Amino acid sequence: MGACQALPCLVLLSLLVSSSSSTLDDACKSLGASNEDISYDYCIRFFRVFSASATADKRGLVVIAAKIVRAEAANTRNRINALKASETDRKIARRLSHCHALYTSTLHLLNAAAKAIKSGHLQDGEANLNAALENPDACEEGFRELGVRSPLADEDYEFTKGCSIALAIASTL
Repeated sequence: MGACQALPCLVLLSLLVSSSSSTLDDACKSLGASNEDISYDYCIRFFRVFSASATADKRGLVVIAAKIVRAEAANTRNRINALKASETDRKIARRLSHCHALYTSTLHLLNAAAKAIKSGHLQDGEANLNAALENPDACEEGFRELGVRSPLADEDYEFTKGCSIALAIASTL
């Protein structure tokens, strides 16, 4: 291929890469402008975990976000196991067991959401993300009923922010 023929290919490739990487930038700018809990910088840091997010389209960003929050949910469930093992208060232990069940459900919901979005079933994907988003609040509610601070408050908050990112982008598809 001659230099003159290669130039259009390079221009096209650079346009594709810049338009894909600007998808992440545009999505994070939009989120930062419309959601006081999620800044542009937080959104970019959130996606930085997966290098593929730099070139993903919106659908890809939702799938990546679902994978990120799924990993967070798995880590939270592991932390719940550790907390349950050392908890001596039976009421708190019961709440932790309830949270464990919620996070187990969340893992399944996030798997289903990623598969649905990937396969173009956007409404199913959004429904699963919405259902997953409710679980941390249900977990927190149990501790509020006991009148104690949840040992999972930080994790639940971070999960909620991540899941909100996935849902916000999914709603633009």
